[in-house]
Amino acid sequence: MIPRDRDVILDDEKYFTLLENNVMENQYFYSIDLTCFLAGNMALGWNFQRDLTYLLDMAKYLTKTCYQMYAEQATGLSPEIAYFNIDSNSNESTIIVRDNDAHNLLRPELIESLYYMYHITGNEMYQEWGWNIFQSFEKYTRQDEGYSSINDVRNKDNVRPRDKMESYFLAETLKYFYLLFHTTNLFPFNQWLFNTEAHLLPTYNN
Repeated sequence: MIPRDRDVILDDEKYFTLLENNVMENQYFYSIDLTCFLAGNMALGWNFQRDLTYLLDMAKYLTKTCYQMYAEQATGLSPEIAYFNIDSNSNESTIIVRDNDAHNLLRPELIESLYYMYHITGNEMYQEWGWNIFQSFEKYTRQDEGYSSINDVRNKDNVRPRDKMESYFLAETLKYFYLLFHTTNLFPFNQWLFNTEAHLLPTYNN
């Protein structure tokens, strides 16, 4: 997968930055909920090397793309995979969700990126986006015994809970929500880092 040399602009309000994927000579434009951590990674890179302004620019575009994967759905929750309609002459929706990809697994990746984006830029918009997603989790995934993955983010009247909550929802998703909603960063990035499973590790002074 290689970055495109331009943004894909689908309408006046939504700016989608996509990665190019070539499979058997057919080109697909899509994003996976799991990959939304990349925006936070790029923002963190810029935080330590501020001359690399393209990193922050790309982080902003990717975060917005991932957020639209959530906001465009009836439940406010992202499908596992979203395909993007880049044909300006097409009457199809901007974001296309296939039946096999319509589930949501309570993933933490976008919340992680929102956490980095808010505490690095100070832009409260990222907190607001996180709050919108949190409310959707509360409304559509909360069960009497906890939270459940759901089978269809497109149908707010019948999300079809899977009766399964992955351990990372507690260890990562809720952790990043908690950190995102703090106005001050509880773990300064020059002193602490999170590994891929959101476990804290101290950094060396040098």
